[in-house]
Amino acid sequence: MEMSTKNDIQKAAMLEALEKSLGIVTSACKSVGISRNTHYTWLKQDDIYKEAVEDIENIALDFAESQLHKQIKEGNTSGTIFYLKTKGKKRGYIERTEVHQETTYKSLDINIIDTGVPFANSEKDIID
Repeated sequence: MEMSTKNDIQKAAMLEALEKSLGIVTSACKSVGISRNTHYTWLKQDDIYKEAVEDIENIALDFAESQLHKQIKEGNTSGTIFYLKTKGKKRGYIERTEVHQETTYKSLDINIIDTGVPFANSEKDIID
C-alpha cells in the first residue's frame, strides 16, 4: 500500500478547490493554504496534476459556454453577437480592422560608426 505524501494530499485538495472555484487559481490556493507559485511548480513538474488541472479548466469552459447558450436562448443580443464573432468566423461573422498607411518621406540610410568613445551617462558627463 502506497502512502500519500503531504504534497499528494495538498495536490488532491488543490484539485478539489479548483473544481469548486471553476478553475480560479488564486481562490483555490487560498482555500488550500498554498502559494500560486507552488501550484505552477506542480503544473511544470507533475504531468498527472497538469492533466487534472486541464480537465478542470475544460469543465469550467463548458460551464461558461452553457451559460452563454442559455443567454442566447433568452434573446440576449450581446451573447448572440459574441457567439457569432467567436464561433461563426468561418461564416463571415467577424469584425475586421483595415489599416492603410501612406508615407511621404524618402528612405533614410543611417550608418553607425563605432568610435570607441562611450555615450554620456548623464547630463553632467556632457557638461564636463
